[in-house]
This record gives sequence, structure tokens and C-alpha cells, in this order.
Amino acid sequence: MENDMYSIGELARESGLSVSALRFYDRAGVLVPARVDPVSGYRWYGAGQRAEAAVLARLRRAGMPLADIRLVLAGWSGADPDLVRGLLQAHLRRLERGLSDAREEFSALRARLDRRENPMPALPATPVHLALPAPELAAALDAIRFAAGTDPELPMLGGVLLDIEDDALRVVATDRYRMAIARTRTTTHDGPHTQVIAPLPPTDAIRALLDGEETAQLAVAGDLLTLGTGDRRTTGRCLDHDFPDYRRLLDLPTGHRARIDTAVFRTALETGPVHASEPRQQDGAPRDLSVLRVTADGTVTVCGDGDDTSDAVAFDRDYLLHALTAAARPALTLEFGTPATPLAVRRPDDEDTFSILMPVRLEN
Repeated sequence: MENDMYSIGELARESGLSVSALRFYDRAGVLVPARVDPVSGYRWYGAGQRAEAAVLARLRRAGMPLADIRLVLAGWSGADPDLVRGLLQAHLRRLERGLSDAREEFSALRARLDRRENPMPALPATPVHLALPAPELAAALDAIRFAAGTDPELPMLGGVLLDIEDDALRVVATDRYRMAIARTRTTTHDGPHTQVIAPLPPTDAIRALLDGEETAQLAVAGDLLTLGTGDRRTTGRCLDHDFPDYRRLLDLPTGHRARIDTAVFRTALETGPVHASEPRQQDGAPRDLSVLRVTADGTVTVCGDGDDTSDAVAFDRDYLLHALTAAARPALTLEFGTPATPLAVRRPDDEDTFSILMPVRLEN
């Protein structure tokens, strides 16, 4: 700090707001810096704004609308406690009504589930054996591992689905916000069509063995999953849960297709402007959003401050970067649907390996 001023980075650390969130609230006129360097454009905040930023962070975590946040801060700095208390109480009542309504709906849904016969999926009674090229299985796992879930409340997503068919093995991972699918051929297959979920530790152990050119031998017997390559072997237990029907999630609306140079697009994401949004629900981490617009001729641009975003779509920038890395191709195809539908990231040379990312609503 210099002369009782906070840099934007220092205020971010003090308040718990991200730098991109502070930039967003500056543009929205909610928390405007006390001084902006006319040459560098760097933002500096007064000592009194430290308390305002802390209040703002709490209101943001409580999900208060931006219009009400603006009024709360105006009342806070204006020493109008009655206004502030009224706004807080009104928002709390809205949250309580919303929670009550959600509980009623969820109770009705649970009752419907209880009335249905929905047994756990039966693990294969007949053992399944297949052989497949180790490099292809390794590439398939590398392409989807980033999308696996880690939420303990959703254990069925905390692994990789192995969908074993006659001549192919599909591997699928999802954490609800993104999903990745890859397909590899099998050279031999003995047993019925089978789906099992491999937990992440056995999945990673399997991947660690796939460092050669030999054939991999995969076997499923009951809840036991075994993979061998050469004289090495690893074994793990399958999850006794039902994986979502991923095929139902693949019917995406037709939209624009854009061919991108992966390295150029990655640089545009890493150095381009970002927009702030709420922290990720699954891990509470703050996130930066990249707002993308695709034109009719297939050009993709990253929108910046002042750009019209009415026809653009926002995505978690980290998730986009993960998808680019996992795709592992110098050129990729991006498929855009509507602002409310996922983005598909595809390899031009391999339509069976791709990922989809859910859009994120921009703060207004």
C-alpha cells in the first residue's frame, strides 16, 4: 500500500473478491476506484473502500441482485442503517421463500422416485474380457479425465464410465458443467454389452500402465476391474452407482461451426479480457469468464469491455483451456448452439472424441 491506498490486487486479497470481480463492479458503478492511473489504467482504492469491498463480497456470496447491492453500499456509505436493514431483510425473505419452494418441489420429486422401481444397476454377471491398443486407450483417457467430478454428494460422477460394446470402448466423464467422451476400438471382445464406473484412483492407475505400444487386456468380473499390459497389472473395484445416460445429452441444437487454430485461440483466451461471475458451485473457487461471439463466417472473437454481448456466450475460461489441452490437436472445431446450450469442442479428424461445456450466465 502507498499513501493509504490499496492496489486492486491488494484489495482483492483483503476482501475475498477476485480482481476480475472488482473490475466488473467498477464498470457497473458499484465500487469505483478512488484513483485510476491515467497512463497505465491501474486502479487504486481508498482505505475506506476496504470495508465496502468486504461488505460487497458478503452480499455477492449471499446471491443478492446487483441492483440491491448498489443500494446497500449507497446506504452503507451514507450511514443509513434503516435502508440497509430493510434491503437485507427483504433479500433474506426472498431466499427463505425460494428455499421453501425448492424443498416442496424436491419433496415431490423424491416421492415420485420412491414410487418408481429403480434398482441399482446390476454389475455384469458374465465376465467381460477385451483387448485394445494401449496407446489408443491412453489417448482416450487423457481426452476425458479433466471432466471427471469430485463432488462427494454425487459419487456416481466421481469416476469414468466404461461403456463396452462389441467393437469399441467409450469412456465418459462429467461433473455436470462439462462432459468429455472418447472412443477407442477393441481388437477382441468376449462378453455382453457392459457399462461400469471406474473410480478415479483405479482409472489413474490404469493410465499409468499405458506407457507402451503393447496390447492392453481389460477384464470386468462382478465389481472387479482389471487391466494388464505385458507383465504388469492393476485391479480396482467398480462403483455401485448408475451413471447418467450420456447419449441423451448429446443431441445439441444446430448452430455455428468455427474452425480455430488452437494455439492462437489459447493465447486469445489467456491474454484477452475476462468477465466476473459467481464462484464455482462445486468448489467455491472464483472464476473468470471468457465471452465468445461467433460470426456467420466462423470467426470467433473474445469480447472485451464495452462490446455488445447480446449475442455472445460466456464460458468458464479455465474449463475452456482444459478442453483445449485435452483435445490435443493443432486445430479444433467449436460448435455453438444457442446462448443457453453447451459448446462442443471437437477434433476435426476424430468425431468420436469431444467435450461439451455448459455456458455461464453473465452478471447484469
